[in-house]
Amino acid sequence: MSASFADWVSTADAVRATPKKLEKHAALARYLGALDDPDLVIAARLLAGAPFPRRDERVLSVGWSALSDVLLERSGKSGSDMAESYQRYADLGDVAADLISESPRTGEPLSLADVAETFDRIAAARGVAPKRELLRALVARANADEARYLVKIVSGETRIGLREGLLEDAIARAFGREREEVGRAHMLTGDIGDTALRARHGTHGEPTLAHFSPIGVMLATPVLQLEEVGRRFPPPYVVEDKYDGIRAQVHKAGDRVELYSRTMDRITHRYPELVGPLLGVPGSYVIDGEILAFYEGRAVPFTDFQTRLGRKSVADELRTKMPASLVAFDLLERDGRGLLDRPLAERSDALREIPFAPPVVFPEHRRLAESGTDLVAALEREFAASRERGNEGLMVKDPRSPYRPGRRGMEWLKVKRALRTIDVVVTGVEWGHGKRRGVLSDYTFAVRDGERLLNIGKAYSGLTDKEIAEMTKYFQEHTVRDYGRFRTVTPDTVIEVAFDQIQPSDRHESGYALRFPRIVRLRPDKPVSEIDTLDEVRRIAGR
Repeated sequence: MSASFADWVSTADAVRATPKKLEKHAALARYLGALDDPDLVIAARLLAGAPFPRRDERVLSVGWSALSDVLLERSGKSGSDMAESYQRYADLGDVAADLISESPRTGEPLSLADVAETFDRIAAARGVAPKRELLRALVARANADEARYLVKIVSGETRIGLREGLLEDAIARAFGREREEVGRAHMLTGDIGDTALRARHGTHGEPTLAHFSPIGVMLATPVLQLEEVGRRFPPPYVVEDKYDGIRAQVHKAGDRVELYSRTMDRITHRYPELVGPLLGVPGSYVIDGEILAFYEGRAVPFTDFQTRLGRKSVADELRTKMPASLVAFDLLERDGRGLLDRPLAERSDALREIPFAPPVVFPEHRRLAESGTDLVAALEREFAASRERGNEGLMVKDPRSPYRPGRRGMEWLKVKRALRTIDVVVTGVEWGHGKRRGVLSDYTFAVRDGERLLNIGKAYSGLTDKEIAEMTKYFQEHTVRDYGRFRTVTPDTVIEVAFDQIQPSDRHESGYALRFPRIVRLRPDKPVSEIDTLDEVRRIAGR
């Protein structure tokens, strides 16, 4: 008989209740170590906050509308009750528990197997109505605490203070394994449940980089000042253009090739013109790269190329108008030989030996040996040349670095600079998530168009915790209308916002949106009458 879901919930509550890692480890290790094999796999996956392993392409596709319908029916409460609850908790799971706290469940108590089986059936169901019915039957059998976590998992907002690495620590502790070995097995299998099972039976050292099972991409740390590069690691440096495209991991073996996004979703169908050239290379490989389009030797801006995103199929006309290219910049596997632990310089040399043909190309690749002020001057020249070629900036890499999947460190640096800043006025605010769940931290802002204020974006980063706390109090006192999670406010708070690009957008009434906006500072010294105008936005976008 499968273990009860209630025991899983008790463990999740214990993890959520303590900020101390050792106490989290102990609670998880005790629980996981006592489960049988099938339940161990399910429990570990759910603790990771997802119904399926990350390599699994299935999704639940249950929206907030279906979730709210089920919760309101289960609780007998109203939409206004739900809005008030969200204002108190700013967490969908806690809202679910609050709503049904006085509503008894019906049917048999849930087991881990019940939950996993229902998630399988929801993912397989087609249409909103069948998914809603399956979710309704599941929630009917749950008490308030169980409903909290069901909603957290379905909505993808688990947030119990359990990072992936901490779960790996607990698995290693539960079964007496080396932490690094468990982490590597998880990285290679893409399945924390399978990893836990392997750790129990001592087979966690077996997995190797598998084709068509994408792994996390290595991430770069942003650098705004060129002087910072020399403080991160010593020369030499590998310097490449930073392209403004779509990160892609390519797996090829036999007569099959697949492209995966940085979120590990399969995106091969979006770029059919790449399949033939990638298949034409003999042998097997896994490469890391960037998909974008070129016109007369220059990269097409992302704002133009993004018309190809999110399409199930790409019309011939669009492929002809904006054909995709793949810039291949790293090699993770070649003909059965894993290269993750080899230095970047060796991986780069092996990559450039592969006989790719356009539209698969290699990036501009330079090596710098300078240090101090000479390094800054050389990087300044490289940065200017990259921007002149229409690219975002520079990637600066340590040639000695291994490939660290899913990790952000100082061995890869991305040098970018904001296009500029504009002054805007806050028109709406939203309750934050996680550590910011109790403050209004997400700001919607607008520019002037004559006497009108037109929204142009939303930002949630840049201010200090102290500033956010002070502004939360201010916005609560200057709310025009409260919608629960979101509220409109008196438009009198001016902020300075930095961004990378301005692009046309139907999302905002201004007709434009800022790409990667972040708040630079509050501007209490500036009146609303002096914020930037829509004409200025058009000028920047046109430039």
